[in-house]
Amino acid sequence: MPGPSTELVQQLYRTPPDRFVAARDAAVAEARRAGDATTARQLARLRRPTVAAWLVNLLAIRRPELVADLVHLADALRTAQRELRGPRLRELSAQRRAVVGALVVEVRKLAAAEPEAPPAGRLPLAEVEATLNAAFSDAEVAEQVRAGRLLRAASYAGFGEVPRPQLRLVTGDEERQEEERPARRPGTQRERPEPSSRADRTTSRTDGTTSRADRAAERAEKAERAAQRAARAERARQRRALDRELGRAQADQERVEAELTEATGQERDGAAVLDGIEAELAELERRRAVAEQDLSRAKLARRAAERAVTSARRRAGEVEAAIEALVAEEGDADAGDGAAD
Repeated sequence: MPGPSTELVQQLYRTPPDRFVAARDAAVAEARRAGDATTARQLARLRRPTVAAWLVNLLAIRRPELVADLVHLADALRTAQRELRGPRLRELSAQRRAVVGALVVEVRKLAAAEPEAPPAGRLPLAEVEATLNAAFSDAEVAEQVRAGRLLRAASYAGFGEVPRPQLRLVTGDEERQEEERPARRPGTQRERPEPSSRADRTTSRTDGTTSRADRAAERAEKAERAAQRAARAERARQRRALDRELGRAQADQERVEAELTEATGQERDGAAVLDGIEAELAELERRRAVAEQDLSRAKLARRAAERAVTSARRRAGEVEAAIEALVAEEGDADAGDGAAD
C-alpha cells in the first residue's frame, strides 16, 4: 500500500517540535508535486509531538535496541503480575527502576547532541520518566514508545498492570445455606426429603423403613458436604495467600512511589541549581565580551599612541638636525668673516 516511508516519518519525528509543522508541510507539498496524493494525505494527518514525547521518540529512533529491551522487560513484568509471582515480580521491578534510570540518562545525552533541544535544565525529564514507567503498565503505550510515534507524555498511575481475579465473596449465611441445602444425586428426578431430626432418622432405621438406596444417598450427601468444606478451606487458603501477596505488592508500590517522589524532588533541585549556574555563566560570558571589547579598544589606543610617539620622535630628530645644520652654517660664516678682516 503506498504511503510515506518509515525513514521519512522517522525523520519528521526526529525534528524538534517547534519545526515539526514546517517540516511536515514541506513533505506534504513535495508529495503533492510528485503526484502521490495518498502519501500527502497520510503525512498531513501526522501531529506535532510535545517536547517530552519528542525526546522519547528520539530515544526510540536513535537507540532502538534500548527501547526493545524496555518493551521485553515490560512484557515479562506484566506476565509476573498477572501470575502473582512475588519473587520474580520484585526482581523485575528492581530491573525496571534501573532500566528507566539508564534511559533517562540516555535521553539527556541525546538531547545534548541536538543543537535545537532545550537547555539541560529545562528538559521535561520527569515526563519522560513517567512515560517510560507507563510503558510497563500499558502495552499500547509500550508499542507507541517502541514505534517512535508518541504524541504526548503518558502518566504512570500505579504499580503496573494489576490483575483482577473474579472472586465471589462467600458469606457465613451462604455457607450455612450450602450446608443446609439437601444434595441431589445425578440422575435422580427429585430430591430426597431429609428426616426432620436425628430422632426421626433413628426411628426410621429402627423401624427398618430406610432402604439401601437411602443409606447410599446419605453417604453421598456426607461426602459432598465434606468436599464442600474442603473446597471452602482451599478457597480461604488461596484468599489468604493472595492477601499476603497483595500486601507485599502494595508495600513495594509505596516504596517505589516514595523513591520516585524523592528522585523527582532531587531532579527539580538539580535543575534549579543548573539553571542558577547557567545564569552565572551567561553573566560571566557577558562580562567577558565587555572586557574583550575594552581590551580591543585599549590595544587600538596603544597602537595609535605608539605611532604618534614614533612620528613625534622623527619630527624632533628632523628639527634637531636642522638646528645643527644651522649652527654649523653660522660657524662657517663667522669663520669666513674673521679671515676677511
